[in-house]
Amino acid sequence: MNLKKLFLNHCKKNNLEINPNQLELVDQLNDFYNLNFNKSFLKKIFSKKNTKPGFYLQGDVGVGKTMILNFFYENFKPRKQRIHFNEFMISFHDFKFKIKVNKKENIIDKFVQKLKKNYELIYFDEFQVTNIVDAMILGNLFKKIFNENIKVLFSSNIKINDLYKDGLQRDQFLPFIKILKNKCFQEKLVIEEDYRKSQSNKNKRFFYPLNSTTNFKVNKFYRKITKDIHNKEKTLSIKGRIFIIKNYFNGTLRFDFNDLCAKNIGAEDYIKIAESSMFMVIENIPNFNKDNSNQQQRFVTLIDILYEKKIPLLVSSKSQLDSITSSSNLRDVFKRTISRLHELTSTSYNLK
Repeated sequence: MNLKKLFLNHCKKNNLEINPNQLELVDQLNDFYNLNFNKSFLKKIFSKKNTKPGFYLQGDVGVGKTMILNFFYENFKPRKQRIHFNEFMISFHDFKFKIKVNKKENIIDKFVQKLKKNYELIYFDEFQVTNIVDAMILGNLFKKIFNENIKVLFSSNIKINDLYKDGLQRDQFLPFIKILKNKCFQEKLVIEEDYRKSQSNKNKRFFYPLNSTTNFKVNKFYRKITKDIHNKEKTLSIKGRIFIIKNYFNGTLRFDFNDLCAKNIGAEDYIKIAESSMFMVIENIPNFNKDNSNQQQRFVTLIDILYEKKIPLLVSSKSQLDSITSSSNLRDVFKRTISRLHELTSTSYNLK
């Protein structure tokens, strides 16, 4: 694969700025491909000691990590899967509860064997770990994935060493960090500008502060996009749990922040909600601190899923987008949330 040539043609065709740091990353991805997928016998001999099945790309928000890994993924022909990490872990837990194994069999072994039959490469974009249940099993799960020589791409704005930092029982997570460091090429993409915050991304669907003027603007916009559409309350059933969408206008959904983030719901619920949505309004986003950090964590997960599912947003907030405060333990992760909100509420992010 001559990934650099393909990437230069892609940039030229789409009038994209060519950045030398991104070109260097493209070369590194090309090397990763050659080491793991080039069938040349001589290459296998000379590169065997240097071959690693994982590629972990770390960088600040908005530097183009996802764009470049997506480009690599789209030009990768063998069997592959791009999946949000939350969805991946949900699929594991579903498999665990559905499959019947005898005492001699290991559920992780069976799950990974199923992966191996279907995929040569798995790609996790914006990887992070927040769930203690997931943190406790990732070491054994990914040890088996890598032992079965399934290749894995990760993008994250968090260094491997800082994953699940300050999380509950982090000592049980450390074996997974050791596995990642041993099995992954770890690279960093550094670019000064956050492309999602560029001048072309005007936030026409982000309103603040929370007052009568903002409420009027939100209502006006909402009336415009739901004109001649009748509200039909929609009920979602999620593994026996019921979630009611009270404001549902044929794929246009409207929620108060508390409806989504002040209740005991999580990634699986947000995925089902996103699957029912073409456009979403989220009102009354607060500032965050240590007292509402649980709500903030749900909000981070929600925005990650909406971004993954490409759901455009209209948002009202207590503060200007770049001024929303964060709890200290989520400050680094929340930078990605803010960056993604810039894109999801911008005029360049069209309604479906």
